[in-house]
Amino acid sequence: MAAAPDRPHVPVLIGSILAHCAPVSRLWVDGTFGAGGYARALLDAGAARVVGIDRDPTVFAMAEGWAAALGDRLVLRQGVFSELDRLAGAPADGVVLDLGVSSMQLDRPERGFSFMRDGPLDMRMGDDGPSAADLVATADEAALADILFHYGEERAARRIARAILRARAEAPIVTTGRLAEIVAGVLPRPKPGQSHPATRSFQALRIAVNDEFGQLAAGLEAAERALAPGGWLAVVSFHSMEDRVVKRFLQARSDGGGAGNRHAPAARIAAPRFADVTRGIKADADEVAANPRARSARLRIARRTDAPAGPAPRAALGLPKYDGPFGRTT
Repeated sequence: MAAAPDRPHVPVLIGSILAHCAPVSRLWVDGTFGAGGYARALLDAGAARVVGIDRDPTVFAMAEGWAAALGDRLVLRQGVFSELDRLAGAPADGVVLDLGVSSMQLDRPERGFSFMRDGPLDMRMGDDGPSAADLVATADEAALADILFHYGEERAARRIARAILRARAEAPIVTTGRLAEIVAGVLPRPKPGQSHPATRSFQALRIAVNDEFGQLAAGLEAAERALAPGGWLAVVSFHSMEDRVVKRFLQARSDGGGAGNRHAPAARIAAPRFADVTRGIKADADEVAANPRARSARLRIARRTDAPAGPAPRAALGLPKYDGPFGRTT
């Protein structure tokens, strides 16, 4: 499904969401509003109202040209995942979350998310808190290595951390281009078809700066609180660490109680919070051809029961084990 000229964002796996959750009606929450692709699709499919939430205030200014025509059917609110239930304002019939950084943010060099074009080393999805430049300027070698290893699954984490400390002793690291050059300088040259050497490091720093795993865990709990009985939770993730957290959350909150193994069989919970949990849904070949971003996406959907909401034990979610000044997930 290609984007229309006035709709630059193609929402990944939206067809699967609409088909699985039909009929779409009443109140839905788009917890990652971005360019508004999911919100628009939900309204087009029959949602009476969508509350669009995003931690990035710039997305709302970008939506002004088309959002006004929708009147009170679209309500826009700035905030983070952990505030989703409060920002929803009423029990919701559906919550959709599109995890990770948006293509809109990656395409703007001034946001500092990408090494493809030089820009300030920022990476903040919102408009407050320490930036990636602050992180690489202040974190010690051990903390940097832990961030790179646990959030980026970077095997050369310690080598890269040492290189960052050497470089910042010579001059502050304030641009994406310089950081990418530092990382690439201590890693082997990529073979044809391989990703840029700094890909994992940039992912790790972005996750740390935005406390993405802490917000994901809190956001899944908030979605549970926000949903009315029978309401749908749909989560699209783009890398295995995110998907693992979503999968384990839904396992722990459904009647399976967790995957279990031969040493520790799955414990069944007395009052499941979710039912009708799907396996990971992937984009088909046609969607991937039309929208390459969908290639790595995985969708998980579950339906809220009438059991009371409650906190989810963090230890059961498969969160990365880093616990430091930039991101606390244990």
